[in-house]
Amino acid sequence: MGHIQTALGRIGYIEKGSGDETPILFLHGVGSDKSVWRPQLDHFGRSRRSIAFDYPGYGESEFVDGETREDFAAAILAAMDSLEIDRAHICGLSLGGVIAIAMHSVAPERCASLIIADSFAVHPDGQGIHDRSVAASQAMTMRELAEARSGLLLGSEATDALKSEVVDTMTAIDPAAYRLGAAAVWLADQRDRAARIDVPTLVLVGNEDQITPASLSEDLHRLITGSDLLVIDKAGHLANAEQPQAFNSAIESFLSQQR
Repeated sequence: MGHIQTALGRIGYIEKGSGDETPILFLHGVGSDKSVWRPQLDHFGRSRRSIAFDYPGYGESEFVDGETREDFAAAILAAMDSLEIDRAHICGLSLGGVIAIAMHSVAPERCASLIIADSFAVHPDGQGIHDRSVAASQAMTMRELAEARSGLLLGSEATDALKSEVVDTMTAIDPAAYRLGAAAVWLADQRDRAARIDVPTLVLVGNEDQITPASLSEDLHRLITGSDLLVIDKAGHLANAEQPQAFNSAIESFLSQQR
């Protein structure tokens, strides 16, 4: 793990791999950090430059009060600048998918493709989830919140080790950063932005996702002209960590068409 100084502050990142293939970037969810992408970094790092980032206030990134989803997108673009990455495949899960759409909106030329997992353009209960998340983060410790939420996050085949990792990772999040992340994801309405996406796009979702169910990915797929949709069996909201082989294979197949 490490961090890099950017024009917008310190950003945490993990990097693996090298080569001439277009790099792939990974963006985490609201209750996570860059470490959730280890199965993908290990896999894709064998063939290309692969980087997972922390948002401002998460992991090893610098906290900036009042950050929005637009600021998160700008921070990742600034990190790309600092790492001398002009263009990349952008893979985001949940909040990461929301940020990927925001990045394409402001800098489509930096996005070789989008991979949007367990996410949405707009959530029908977004305001309610946001309000409950904020209230819980104020009434509980982050560990208590993580333990209460882990059952909803994970599907039927999640291991005890993964459950413990999810709880430990969420416990480490600054509550103030978590609340900024909650606003960035749950209050998003990017239907217009999604409809303007003009790069190859893969939409992924776990068939047991209770937080952003498959119907929301189907809506997103319909909004994005020419996008592909794939449902991952026996996966909940953290499909990349629960079913990494299926998740990685879906992306490999998608990227093989982008050469």
